[in-house]
Amino acid sequence: MGKLLRFSTLILATLLLTASPVFAAEQQYPDVIEVVIIPTGTSYTFNVTLSSPYDSASRYADAFRVMSANGEVYGVRELLHDHAYEQPFTRALRQVEIPQGVAEVIVEGRDQKYGWGGKTVTISLP
Repeated sequence: MGKLLRFSTLILATLLLTASPVFAAEQQYPDVIEVVIIPTGTSYTFNVTLSSPYDSASRYADAFRVMSANGEVYGVRELLHDHAYEQPFTRALRQVEIPQGVAEVIVEGRDQKYGWGGKTVTISLP
């Protein structure tokens, strides 16, 4: 019975720690979790969903970008405030012009302290 109680306590402590704001604060970069592309004539609109559970007024995901596999940036959406109470959140980047012949793009988030990084999404153009 003692071993079961210790094991249960350990599991509970682990769950509480990983769900706490302290654990979220250790995440350095926002993660891109979904991208929807809408063709709009000769350009595209990108609806991008980001997850940044560490967001607060003092540090937050402050941008995302659309780029080629070789790093050519086609567009950047600046985010001007935190989204601490809206996680995950979705924002649009409109009128992104992609050169002919490009079949897919990468979407990446930026943290205002650590810069570009985190989980990216590579997506084919419609």
